[in-house]
Amino acid sequence: MTKTAIVLGVGPINGLGGQLCLRLADNGLHVLVAGRTLTSLEAIVAEINTRGGSAAAVVADATSETDVKDLFDQAGSNLDIAIYNAGNNTPGRIVDMDASYFEHSWRVCCFGGFLFGKAAAQQFLKSDGGTLLFTGASASLRGRANFGAFNSSKGALRNLAQAMAKEYGPDGIHVGHVVIDGPVGGDKIIQGFPEYAERLGETGMIDINGIVDGFMYLHQQPRRAWTFEIDVRTSVEKW
Repeated sequence: MTKTAIVLGVGPINGLGGQLCLRLADNGLHVLVAGRTLTSLEAIVAEINTRGGSAAAVVADATSETDVKDLFDQAGSNLDIAIYNAGNNTPGRIVDMDASYFEHSWRVCCFGGFLFGKAAAQQFLKSDGGTLLFTGASASLRGRANFGAFNSSKGALRNLAQAMAKEYGPDGIHVGHVVIDGPVGGDKIIQGFPEYAERLGETGMIDINGIVDGFMYLHQQPRRAWTFEIDVRTSVEKW
């Protein structure tokens, strides 16, 4: 029976979520392509179908417990890998920040990660385990001026992931965290911030396929040689 993958936090095809879905489908998994914008999800499903793969679009809010539970119910016992890719950058000075803005950053990055991680663990505990991966950022590892909301929420997600790795590793659940340290060469930057992308150039943006390689590397590791975290950056990134 075909194994299933879940990717939550999917936007355009030329984005990390979209490319993760394509790679998983190319590897023979049925992919639940989940996010908030149906047109984007359907475009990725159509591309997967064109390539001979299998996928379904699922509109889901990462901060809704009901939506997340329904997503994992659709995956059922065939779930093999679940990836939490939700979360957007939330810059701003603390003194100028509304409490609701800070809370929203935490809800998407950390609380949503909790809902997703809990549902994934519950499903994997019913079977022989599986892979649960979280997308991190430079902010996962260090605080930075004018990014207090994003730093704290991404740092919290990383701690959650590490706790889950230790809590559920003995049950055969491989929990991993991928730190993306720098701008990604996808549509979010190339189309959304073209002048910034031009200043960076290709050498200054992380290759999406290289990031996807990292996720797949973690997923394919044998149980006697698991890695919790990898970090990916360009050769010119200052770190």
